[in-house]
Amino acid sequence: MDVRQAVRERRSIRKFKPDQVPESLVREILDEARWSPSWGNTQPWEFYVVTGETLKKFKIANCGKLDEGAPSAPDIKMPESWTERLKKRYSAVGRSTLAALGIAREDTEGRTEQARTMFRLFDAPCLIAACVDKRSSSIEYALLDLGLITQTLCLLAHDRGLGTCIMACAVCFPSALRNLLPDAENKLLAAGIALGYPDREAPINNFARERAPLEESVIWVE
Repeated sequence: MDVRQAVRERRSIRKFKPDQVPESLVREILDEARWSPSWGNTQPWEFYVVTGETLKKFKIANCGKLDEGAPSAPDIKMPESWTERLKKRYSAVGRSTLAALGIAREDTEGRTEQARTMFRLFDAPCLIAACVDKRSSSIEYALLDLGLITQTLCLLAHDRGLGTCIMACAVCFPSALRNLLPDAENKLLAAGIALGYPDREAPINNFARERAPLEESVIWVE
């Protein structure tokens, strides 16, 4: 798979098969991803690879927080408002996912169960928790670098036949995850990357995706 194909075909996977991903394959992907660029080659990223019983415990804890209505308290403040243009895109992908699942907007029970599925990481067998050190003097640039390696990791996974989903809900309740990780008290939990083999027949993994035309985001200056 060439780079252009990987960029165009990679998508967020929202239903995974239960098959475990070999540790050797995850190590290979992470080893290649570390060649991503970073500010002054500082390479500020850190990752926890969470599987097995620990992942099961996290999924239970994460869903428990959701079910009890606990307030979201992520280490990084998440968007609370959008410009109309961005809000329209955000709403559109929400409608597409519900339509692919056959869940009507007024189906409160169906929407709640789908939220629980999301907080279970769509049943992915592996979670990669992406972090930076809280004590960094430049968290903003460290997070930019973390985004770069996250994209690289996702493209490399796609090339190997794996699927990924970069998930804010994996870190909405950071204590649910931090309590299960070693030496995590000084780690800023930025995002979770669900990783596994995609269920390619699932409608939720096949709805048409949209991207805004180039003219909406690029200004040419001569």
